[in-house]
Amino acid sequence: DEMSKDTILFDINETVLDLTTLSAEFKQVFGSEHALPLWFSELLHTSTVCISSGLQTNFAALAEAMLDNIAVRYAVVLSATKKAQLLANFAKLAAHADIKPALSRLRAAGFKTVAFSNSSTQLLTSQLENAGIIDYFDTVISVEQTGSFKPDPQVYKFAASTLEQPVTSLRLVAAHDWDTHGALSAGLKAAFIDRKGLPYHPLYRQVDIYATSMDAIVEQIIQQ
Repeated sequence: DEMSKDTILFDINETVLDLTTLSAEFKQVFGSEHALPLWFSELLHTSTVCISSGLQTNFAALAEAMLDNIAVRYAVVLSATKKAQLLANFAKLAAHADIKPALSRLRAAGFKTVAFSNSSTQLLTSQLENAGIIDYFDTVISVEQTGSFKPDPQVYKFAASTLEQPVTSLRLVAAHDWDTHGALSAGLKAAFIDRKGLPYHPLYRQVDIYATSMDAIVEQIIQQ
Protein backbone atom coordinates (compact mmCIF):
# COMPACT_ATOMS: atom_id res chain seq x y z
CA ASP A 1 0.00 0.00 0.00
CA GLU A 2 1.03 3.62 -0.53
CA MET A 3 1.51 4.17 3.17
CA SER A 4 3.95 1.29 3.64
CA LYS A 5 7.35 2.48 4.74
CA ASP A 6 10.68 1.31 3.39
CA THR A 7 12.04 -2.09 4.27
CA ILE A 8 15.07 -2.21 6.56
CA LEU A 9 17.59 -5.03 6.16
CA PHE A 10 19.81 -5.91 9.10
CA ASP A 11 23.20 -7.55 8.91
CA ILE A 12 23.31 -10.08 11.76
CA ASN A 13 26.80 -10.99 13.01
CA GLU A 14 28.17 -8.08 15.12
CA THR A 15 25.41 -5.71 13.97
CA VAL A 16 22.55 -7.51 15.76
CA LEU A 17 24.33 -10.31 17.60
CA ASP A 18 27.05 -9.70 20.18
CA LEU A 19 30.25 -11.68 19.55
CA THR A 20 31.60 -11.03 23.08
CA THR A 21 30.83 -14.52 24.37
CA LEU A 22 32.70 -16.05 21.43
CA SER A 23 35.60 -13.73 22.16
CA ALA A 24 36.17 -15.20 25.62
CA GLU A 25 35.93 -18.72 24.26
CA PHE A 26 38.34 -18.08 21.40
CA LYS A 27 40.81 -16.55 23.86
CA GLN A 28 40.57 -19.66 26.03
CA VAL A 29 41.13 -22.02 23.08
CA PHE A 30 43.79 -20.09 21.17
CA GLY A 31 45.41 -18.14 24.00
CA SER A 32 44.93 -14.73 22.39
CA GLU A 33 42.27 -12.04 22.41
CA HIS A 34 43.15 -11.43 18.76
CA ALA A 35 42.04 -14.93 17.72
CA LEU A 36 38.38 -14.07 17.16
CA PRO A 37 38.92 -10.90 15.09
CA LEU A 38 41.61 -12.75 13.11
CA TRP A 39 39.24 -15.64 12.41
CA PHE A 40 36.45 -13.27 11.40
CA SER A 41 38.70 -11.25 9.08
CA GLU A 42 40.10 -14.43 7.50
CA LEU A 43 36.52 -15.62 7.03
CA LEU A 44 35.61 -12.38 5.26
CA HIS A 45 38.79 -12.49 3.19
CA THR A 46 38.20 -16.03 1.96
CA SER A 47 34.51 -15.32 1.24
CA THR A 48 35.57 -12.29 -0.84
CA VAL A 49 38.04 -14.45 -2.78
CA CYS A 50 35.18 -16.88 -3.46
CA ILE A 51 33.00 -14.00 -4.74
CA SER A 52 35.63 -12.63 -7.10
CA SER A 53 36.71 -16.02 -8.45
CA GLY A 54 33.23 -17.56 -8.68
CA LEU A 55 34.06 -20.34 -6.24
CA GLN A 56 30.80 -21.93 -5.02
CA THR A 57 30.80 -22.71 -1.32
CA ASN A 58 28.99 -21.82 1.89
CA PHE A 59 29.83 -19.81 4.99
CA ALA A 60 29.95 -22.85 7.30
CA ALA A 61 32.62 -24.58 5.18
CA LEU A 62 34.69 -21.39 5.11
CA ALA A 63 34.22 -20.83 8.85
CA GLU A 64 35.57 -24.30 9.58
CA ALA A 65 38.49 -23.96 7.16
CA MET A 66 39.50 -20.66 8.76
CA LEU A 67 39.34 -22.23 12.25
CA ASP A 68 41.93 -24.73 11.01
CA ASN A 69 43.91 -21.81 9.64
CA ILE A 70 44.10 -19.90 12.94
CA ALA A 71 44.73 -23.12 14.90
CA VAL A 72 47.94 -23.50 12.88
CA ARG A 73 48.84 -19.83 13.45
CA TYR A 74 48.46 -20.18 17.21
CA ALA A 75 50.03 -23.67 17.24
CA VAL A 76 46.89 -25.17 18.77
CA VAL A 77 45.74 -28.71 18.06
CA LEU A 78 42.01 -28.32 17.51
CA SER A 79 40.04 -31.52 18.13
CA ALA A 80 36.97 -32.21 16.00
CA THR A 81 34.86 -31.87 19.15
CA LYS A 82 36.31 -28.49 20.09
CA LYS A 83 35.96 -27.22 16.53
CA ALA A 84 32.31 -28.34 16.41
CA GLN A 85 31.73 -26.62 19.75
CA LEU A 86 33.22 -23.31 18.58
CA LEU A 87 31.07 -23.39 15.45
CA ALA A 88 27.96 -24.42 17.41
CA ASN A 89 28.44 -21.50 19.80
CA PHE A 90 28.39 -19.17 16.80
CA ALA A 91 24.67 -20.09 16.66
CA LYS A 92 24.13 -19.23 20.34
CA LEU A 93 25.08 -15.56 20.49
CA ALA A 94 23.01 -13.06 22.45
CA ALA A 95 21.51 -10.01 20.76
CA HIS A 96 22.95 -6.60 21.61
CA ALA A 97 20.85 -4.94 24.32
CA ASP A 98 19.67 -2.20 21.94
CA ILE A 99 18.16 -4.60 19.37
CA LYS A 100 14.72 -5.57 20.70
CA PRO A 101 13.58 -2.03 21.57
CA ALA A 102 14.93 -0.67 18.27
CA LEU A 103 13.26 -3.32 16.10
CA SER A 104 10.00 -2.95 18.03
CA ARG A 105 10.07 0.79 17.48
CA LEU A 106 10.78 0.47 13.76
CA ARG A 107 7.93 -1.96 13.23
CA ALA A 108 5.54 0.18 15.30
CA ALA A 109 6.43 3.06 12.94
CA GLY A 110 5.36 0.94 9.95
CA PHE A 111 8.71 -0.32 8.68
CA LYS A 112 9.36 -3.91 7.64
CA THR A 113 12.41 -5.58 9.19
CA VAL A 114 14.51 -8.21 7.43
CA ALA A 115 17.40 -10.32 8.75
CA PHE A 116 19.97 -10.53 5.94
CA SER A 117 23.13 -12.55 6.47
CA ASN A 118 26.05 -14.45 4.94
CA SER A 119 25.14 -17.27 7.34
CA SER A 120 23.27 -20.25 5.87
CA THR A 121 19.48 -20.30 6.25
CA GLN A 122 19.80 -23.00 8.92
CA LEU A 123 22.46 -21.15 10.93
CA LEU A 124 20.72 -17.80 10.56
CA THR A 125 17.40 -19.22 11.77
CA SER A 126 19.15 -20.92 14.72
CA GLN A 127 20.96 -17.69 15.60
CA LEU A 128 17.77 -15.64 15.63
CA GLU A 129 15.77 -18.28 17.53
CA ASN A 130 18.49 -18.78 20.17
CA ALA A 131 18.81 -15.01 20.65
CA GLY A 132 15.02 -14.77 21.08
CA ILE A 133 14.61 -12.24 18.28
CA ILE A 134 13.23 -14.18 15.29
CA ASP A 135 9.75 -12.70 15.90
CA TYR A 136 11.19 -9.19 15.56
CA PHE A 137 11.83 -9.79 11.83
CA ASP A 138 9.19 -9.93 9.11
CA THR A 139 11.47 -11.93 6.82
CA VAL A 140 14.74 -13.84 7.08
CA ILE A 141 17.02 -13.93 4.03
CA SER A 142 20.26 -15.89 3.73
CA VAL A 143 22.63 -15.34 0.80
CA GLU A 144 22.88 -19.14 0.54
CA GLN A 145 20.74 -19.54 -2.59
CA THR A 146 22.96 -17.13 -4.55
CA GLY A 147 26.10 -19.23 -4.05
CA SER A 148 27.83 -15.94 -3.22
CA PHE A 149 28.20 -13.57 -0.27
CA LYS A 150 27.87 -9.93 0.68
CA PRO A 151 29.34 -7.57 -0.56
CA ASP A 152 28.70 -9.08 -4.03
CA PRO A 153 26.22 -6.64 -5.69
CA GLN A 154 24.19 -9.63 -6.94
CA VAL A 155 23.46 -10.67 -3.35
CA TYR A 156 21.80 -7.35 -2.48
CA LYS A 157 19.82 -7.54 -5.72
CA PHE A 158 18.78 -11.09 -4.77
CA ALA A 159 17.40 -9.71 -1.49
CA ALA A 160 15.40 -7.09 -3.41
CA SER A 161 13.97 -9.67 -5.83
CA THR A 162 13.13 -12.01 -2.92
CA LEU A 163 11.23 -9.15 -1.27
CA GLU A 164 9.76 -8.15 -4.65
CA GLN A 165 10.87 -4.57 -4.11
CA PRO A 166 13.13 -2.17 -5.98
CA VAL A 167 16.62 -1.82 -4.45
CA THR A 168 15.94 1.89 -3.92
CA SER A 169 13.20 1.08 -1.36
CA LEU A 170 15.61 -0.92 0.80
CA ARG A 171 18.06 0.20 3.46
CA LEU A 172 20.77 -2.00 4.99
CA VAL A 173 21.88 -1.46 8.59
CA ALA A 174 25.33 -2.93 9.30
CA ALA A 175 28.31 -2.64 11.62
CA HIS A 176 30.67 -3.35 8.69
CA ASP A 177 31.65 -0.59 6.28
CA TRP A 178 32.34 -3.14 3.51
CA ASP A 179 28.69 -4.24 3.84
CA THR A 180 27.17 -0.75 3.78
CA HIS A 181 29.49 0.08 0.86
CA GLY A 182 28.28 -3.07 -0.93
CA ALA A 183 24.65 -2.14 -0.37
CA LEU A 184 25.17 1.44 -1.55
CA SER A 185 27.05 0.16 -4.62
CA ALA A 186 24.03 -2.02 -5.48
CA GLY A 187 21.62 0.94 -5.23
CA LEU A 188 20.27 0.47 -1.71
CA LYS A 189 20.40 3.03 1.07
CA ALA A 190 22.52 2.20 4.12
CA ALA A 191 23.05 3.03 7.78
CA PHE A 192 26.26 2.33 9.69
CA ILE A 193 26.20 1.37 13.35
CA ASP A 194 29.61 1.93 14.89
CA ARG A 195 30.05 -0.96 17.33
CA LYS A 196 33.85 -0.73 17.64
CA GLY A 197 34.94 2.89 17.37
CA LEU A 198 37.01 2.19 14.27
CA PRO A 199 37.13 4.71 11.42
CA TYR A 200 34.81 4.18 8.46
CA HIS A 201 36.80 3.37 5.31
CA PRO A 202 37.41 6.75 3.62
CA LEU A 203 37.26 5.36 0.07
CA TYR A 204 34.04 3.38 0.48
CA ARG A 205 30.65 4.88 -0.37
CA GLN A 206 29.50 6.91 2.61
CA VAL A 207 26.25 6.36 4.51
CA ASP A 208 23.69 9.08 5.27
CA ILE A 209 22.90 7.57 8.69
CA TYR A 210 25.67 6.91 11.21
CA ALA A 211 25.35 6.27 14.96
CA THR A 212 26.83 4.28 17.84
CA SER A 213 23.56 2.72 19.04
CA MET A 214 20.66 1.02 17.30
CA ASP A 215 18.09 3.32 18.92
CA ALA A 216 19.92 6.33 17.41
CA ILE A 217 19.98 4.58 14.00
CA VAL A 218 16.24 3.87 14.21
CA GLU A 219 15.52 7.44 15.34
CA GLN A 220 17.22 8.78 12.18
CA ILE A 221 15.47 6.24 9.92
CA ILE A 222 12.06 7.26 11.30
CA GLN A 223 12.87 11.00 11.05
CA GLN A 224 13.83 10.82 7.37
